[in-house]
Amino acid sequence: MAVKTTSQSIVEPEHLFFKAEREKQFITGSEAVKEAIKRANVDMAISYPITPQSESMHLVGDLYAQGYVKDYYRGENELGVMSAVAGASMGGVRVFTATGGQGSLRAFEMFPTWAGARLPVVCAFFCRGLNSPLTIQPDTIEIGLMLDTGMIILHAETAQDLYDMILKAFIIAEEPDVHLPIAVFADGFFVTHTREIVEIAPEDIKLPPYNPYKSPVPVMDMETPPVRQMRDPFVMKSNFISYATHASWQQEVRAAAERARKHINRYLGGLIETENEDADILFMTSGTAASQARAAIIELEKEGIKVGLVKIKSLRPFPTEDIRRIAKNKKAIIVPEFNITGWLAREIKAVVEDNSKVIGAPRVFGGMTMPVELLLDEIKKHL
Repeated sequence: MAVKTTSQSIVEPEHLFFKAEREKQFITGSEAVKEAIKRANVDMAISYPITPQSESMHLVGDLYAQGYVKDYYRGENELGVMSAVAGASMGGVRVFTATGGQGSLRAFEMFPTWAGARLPVVCAFFCRGLNSPLTIQPDTIEIGLMLDTGMIILHAETAQDLYDMILKAFIIAEEPDVHLPIAVFADGFFVTHTREIVEIAPEDIKLPPYNPYKSPVPVMDMETPPVRQMRDPFVMKSNFISYATHASWQQEVRAAAERARKHINRYLGGLIETENEDADILFMTSGTAASQARAAIIELEKEGIKVGLVKIKSLRPFPTEDIRRIAKNKKAIIVPEFNITGWLAREIKAVVEDNSKVIGAPRVFGGMTMPVELLLDEIKKHL
């Protein structure tokens, strides 16, 4: 049983996010997760260990012992955890979990289910290699696999991003015109196990509680029969009406993700961030590859070479119009990635007018680091 050791006051999200005075702490990304959940007014957290997310959920377990989280337990496996998370969310509680790598794949069945059921779950994914031989080092190939699940997908560059995105994701996910699960991705170890300065809100304030009765789908409480989750019986039949119902609902799930744009703009300051946007050559990337691009830009400036950066924070919804506008008239767009498939370069090529200038390189994978020299060489090929 949790023992409450401190009290918190409920404040409006805008106050917690933007107005409350922040304290600088030198912490890891995993500790940043703990600080976000401490202020998120979470009802339930369910965990199953897999490196490199285990430490984050261990720390969330400490929050349960301290009374910041109402209920917490370890599931039997990743699929069991994500199924239990679905049940908790259907029951009308604010729920959090985390996974990564092979854990993401073992639980994959539930992610389209979360989206289809319009469950405002927030799940942190800490990327690691998927392929044999086994590696626990970062590789973002799992993000590419998750893009079409119907979930909203954010990608954190830093521990500061991770703290802000997780905390704000609850409010975005629970907006009645959105009401979708949000996946907050970070590159394992590079973010989770590295210390940096993170600005966090006071620990004596927290978000308002989740109100499940604003949900666009019925909550399964003691007054609402669970059969309502299926809405109408005909969806289980094999006929034209059934197919049309399923098709229209999949469209509605994706429309809800599009409606999330205005809330992401409001709370996260936009789907992208830019630096030297007017440069002829740009890095366009996400996650910690953006940090490497920043380092390369500093080195290039010493040589009198101006290169820009577009950091993509939201992958679903995708910042199509922003990318199309910025890419216009550029000589080259360099897309560094921590995976072998180049899923982000494919996404960018699909939306720009002249995709021959989108260069899907450099890529490192299997847990390798990305030396700045690789980015410098790629830029100089296209000057």
